[in-house]
Amino acid sequence: MNQDNYLEEAMKVRNLLEEFRRNHGLRPPTILGVREHVFTGSVSSLAWFMSNQETSFVTLGQRVLAYPLKVRMHYGHPDIFDRIFHISRGGVSKASRVINISEDIYAGFNSTLRQGNITHHEYIQVGKGRDVGLNQIALFEGKVAGGNGEQVLSRDVYRLGQLFDFFRMLSFFFTTVGYYVCTMMTVLTVYVFLYGRVYLALSGLDSAISQQAKMLGNTALDAALNAQFLVQIGVFTAVPMIMGFILELGLMQAIFSFITMQLQLCAVFFTFSLGTRTHYFGRTILHGGAKYKATGRGFVVRHIKFAENYRLYSRSHFVKAFEVALLLVVYIAYGYTKGGASTFILLTISSWFLVISWLFAPYIFNPSGFEWQKTVEDFDDWTAWLLYKGGVGVKGENSWESWWDEEQMHIQTLRGRILETILSLRFSIFQYGIVYKLHLTGKHTSLAIYGFSWIVLFCIVMIFKVFTYSPRKSANFQLLMRFIQGVTSIGLIVALVMFVALTDLSIPDLFASALAFIATGWAILCLAITWKQFAKSLGLWDSVREIARLYDAGMGILIFAPVAFLSWFPFVSTFQSRLLFNQAFSRGLEISLILAGNKANVQG
Repeated sequence: MNQDNYLEEAMKVRNLLEEFRRNHGLRPPTILGVREHVFTGSVSSLAWFMSNQETSFVTLGQRVLAYPLKVRMHYGHPDIFDRIFHISRGGVSKASRVINISEDIYAGFNSTLRQGNITHHEYIQVGKGRDVGLNQIALFEGKVAGGNGEQVLSRDVYRLGQLFDFFRMLSFFFTTVGYYVCTMMTVLTVYVFLYGRVYLALSGLDSAISQQAKMLGNTALDAALNAQFLVQIGVFTAVPMIMGFILELGLMQAIFSFITMQLQLCAVFFTFSLGTRTHYFGRTILHGGAKYKATGRGFVVRHIKFAENYRLYSRSHFVKAFEVALLLVVYIAYGYTKGGASTFILLTISSWFLVISWLFAPYIFNPSGFEWQKTVEDFDDWTAWLLYKGGVGVKGENSWESWWDEEQMHIQTLRGRILETILSLRFSIFQYGIVYKLHLTGKHTSLAIYGFSWIVLFCIVMIFKVFTYSPRKSANFQLLMRFIQGVTSIGLIVALVMFVALTDLSIPDLFASALAFIATGWAILCLAITWKQFAKSLGLWDSVREIARLYDAGMGILIFAPVAFLSWFPFVSTFQSRLLFNQAFSRGLEISLILAGNKANVQG
């Protein structure tokens, strides 16, 4: 259990039960809400962030939800139910483990739909232990976000929306599923903004519009094009917490606490959490089938291996962060902005912050994440996991192939496949736009150039097949394949050198083409996964799997390289311990490392 109680609070239960007899509006109360005291905030900075966020909800938030908004539900907190009222009106819980995955709130839905009254009382509190590790927090938020996705599809929310008056309906929306809808819209806004800027950059419209606006003196249009996208999206989720600080602690203490949290990188954490909620909520909306994720609710302050973090956050954060980074690189390479580099920085700084948060938050908030010995062990573990062949009964935590198969399980319905196909086609904009920006193509705009780029991509795939083909026949055939691979590699290098020397192909063109082909390859990979049976019928599934492994290896290396570089410097690990944990805990960690001596190296 993650709940606790105190003797002095238990003595108030009699007073609390008397609330059932008091007047709380038109109807007597059916659920008495109680505030919570989150006692795990002193463990680490993450626990402190989570504790403050939770405290703002279970005190200030629920106080307002109960009165005057009258939309407080049951959220798994230590509420007291009118048993007779509920068991005579359909019971407390729901039966379905999919659509009712957030089983707590459905008790509140039931009570409200059956003309109950839910109140909130602050003179009594119950202890609560919140998650203290980033993986625990991510799993919990993923479960809640998936549960909200299922609530959108539930008849209970539909009926409440139908029966509430307009203002109460809006209050209900923005305090339940609407919060997650708005969170997803916030992230989608980043994508729309960046894809729009990339379209303007690749089409040349941004420079043309800016020049025309300058000629006509239309400063408003120019200002709109160069709007500074400085919305630090992660910080806005902390606004209720700041208000809670001001009310509970006073203005000066609230300012001091907020500055302290910023120094402990709370903006990185909240931006990362934004991605977690968006991914799981969006995936549930697209495909359904939310699952309960056991967080353990334990006191988990331990080093998480690189492979474990990669498995958990690869599809929810890393892929999306690399997509945003690719958009930013293309925009910086081909975009036009009045004001030069400084304007580029102002336009893209919040998006780069998003990328860094989504890529490196699991390692910034990972205890001993920058300790060299741990980093070496993590790399060995990750490569072993990546290269281990899957099979019957092999779990995803042991094999990349098994994990990759598990990651595709949510794509089940025809509707989901069609939606995934439409979403995957967005990656094709890169190749189509970049091809016409190469020095090699000049100012030609013929479709034949785009068609030729597909031929080049096909040749690259064939070369990849040659290099990854490992025959299991005779030794002579293996020797022949090695010879062919060697000749192919030499021929490839010679061909590239000749192309650069004899044509207008430049070195930047090679990098630009690589970016374009990486994006197109990912689109093809997503389509192959979406239409898995079709790819299998064509005999392409093994190739798809190997290309997917290559992509995961590449993403892992790009994430691992900065972590390994920072691990070279011992002070980084010490600084991280001070950042993550309070002074006493970090001192204990340092003492434990000193006492361990050279044991880790000896055991390795």
